[in-house]
Amino acid sequence: MNEILEAIFKRRAVKVFEPVEISENLRDQILNAARHAPSSFNSQPYRFYWIGTANKRTAVAQLCMGQVPAQTASALVVVVADIGSLAATSQSQLQWMRSRSEFSEAKIRDYERTAKIGRILFMPGPFGIFGAVKRGLFWLLNLWKVMGMPPTSRQDLFKWATKSTSLACENLMIAAEALGINTCPMEGFDGRRLSQYLGLSPRYHEIVMVIAMGKKSPGYVEPPQWRRPLDATVCVL
Repeated sequence: MNEILEAIFKRRAVKVFEPVEISENLRDQILNAARHAPSSFNSQPYRFYWIGTANKRTAVAQLCMGQVPAQTASALVVVVADIGSLAATSQSQLQWMRSRSEFSEAKIRDYERTAKIGRILFMPGPFGIFGAVKRGLFWLLNLWKVMGMPPTSRQDLFKWATKSTSLACENLMIAAEALGINTCPMEGFDGRRLSQYLGLSPRYHEIVMVIAMGKKSPGYVEPPQWRRPLDATVCVL
């Protein structure tokens, strides 16, 4: 079987880990795979907080309601949707394009124009006023033209960012599995207190999940895995 497919089919949410050290080399490979996930407009609207030191792991595990995967993990990764980094990310990409010979001035200007339009489309404005105007405008346009609806509120922006963040999470977990590290994605955590612990801003950041990482304990017995049949999940049109 293809090695990538093998990692996908072998990956399970491990509930009990044994204490092992995850080297910096392994850590960087896993996180590098995460940041290479696709994202809308290449905006990469996410941050990863790698919690590796024992005292910080203990603190974060408590904020994950003391779940066994969190308590026994060698590292915890707090994955955050970040809508405050969009402008800085587009500026960084623009600088990168200008430093390379592969991009013509026309291509650079085209990206710069697209980035500006994106910032306008994604801007909710003070008190959501601009978002309300956008919602009405795009609703009217959609009456006679096929088109998508951009985020029109801060909640929509977080929903949009969470989609790209989730793609990065899957990359992270598959890369970890391929490198011999097991994972357990967790949604059970005190989001308010964990955000405060990490110094996050509720205006720009939302925790999507916490991923426990380590080596499966030899004493942990995985239950049989069940998935719906392919024909119950897929519609081929």
